[in-house]
Amino acid sequence: MTDWTEKRCEPCKPGTPPMTADEVRAELQHLEGWQLEGGALQRTFSFKNYYQTTAFVNAAAWIAHREDHHPDICFGYKECTIRYATHSVGGISPNDFICAAKTNVLIA
Repeated sequence: MTDWTEKRCEPCKPGTPPMTADEVRAELQHLEGWQLEGGALQRTFSFKNYYQTTAFVNAAAWIAHREDHHPDICFGYKECTIRYATHSVGGISPNDFICAAKTNVLIA
């Protein structure tokens, strides 16, 4: 098991392959709440109100900016769904796990 929160995202060099399905499945066992959906790591977070939801979205966006690895974020009044995939590798990379793990810390 990797402690993804201790790592930093790194640019993927051209030709970098995505993580294998076995690697993704193994790491997902240690990443609470996330699942593989349509080729991306995805998790939906629920909150008490719009203020908490938007505060979470802003914090998640700050992580994405700091790591220079940006997710798709969809949110409404009490819910936020975040999807991480690495377009340059055509699948999941360690960067996706790094950002997903750091996002989880926001609600710990």
